[in-house]
Amino acid sequence: MRPNKLRDLLKSNKPTLSTHIHTTWPSIVEAIGHTGLYDYVEFVGEYGPFDLHDLDNLARAGDIYNMSMQLKVDQEPRGFLAQRAIGSGFHSILFADCRSAADVQECVRIVRAETPEDGGTYGVATRRFTYMGYGGTKEYVQALRDIVVAIMIEKPGTVDTLDKVLSVKGVDMVQWGGSDYSMGIGRAGERYSPALREVERRVFETAIKMGVPPRAEIATADQAKYFLDMGVRHFSVGTDITILHQWWKSQGEDLRKALGH
Repeated sequence: MRPNKLRDLLKSNKPTLSTHIHTTWPSIVEAIGHTGLYDYVEFVGEYGPFDLHDLDNLARAGDIYNMSMQLKVDQEPRGFLAQRAIGSGFHSILFADCRSAADVQECVRIVRAETPEDGGTYGVATRRFTYMGYGGTKEYVQALRDIVVAIMIEKPGTVDTLDKVLSVKGVDMVQWGGSDYSMGIGRAGERYSPALREVERRVFETAIKMGVPPRAEIATADQAKYFLDMGVRHFSVGTDITILHQWWKSQGEDLRKALGH
């Protein structure tokens, strides 16, 4: 079992940088790795189709460049998907759609070993991250302890009980989800309104105060200053499909103008 780079960086209190991908093509992970700039890649599995072979192949690509892989997992069946991603070699799971501290506790249990000390539900399984062994060793248990648990703070229930959520043992990182939150309070599409930006700031500042690192999702590097001034040190910048769409749109528009259409 290879070292968990994301866990090591968090333990060392160092900043982290990631990016998002929707595609299952491992070469995209390799292209990101070639830059030498990113600590981990988030595969946003909640937003696109994939199979179990894709998880193995994405993790292999991350291995080549000493990058961790993170899976953003659907609400259901999050237990199955999270455990299979860990078995493939993913070092972190980002859990969406939690609505209470009890939901968050269950997410932590999903990734931890089923031992008296850990209280998790991950048993012994011969999967890629154990090769060539059966699993169930002390090293196996430690690898599961090292899995980074990230939680989306995006539902009214988790925002309203934020202190309880952040107090759940085993939560390593949180991510604000303004779109879900705005929809959940009946204000769909208003995630950037002044009122919701105040809620966003409260989530970030509370997380920092309670010692749970928040991560900011940004589209470009120049958007980081707002969060850096708050004390945020963990970022995920850009998404493959958005990057492609914006390039095709801008270049296509320029060429259409040049063609007179």
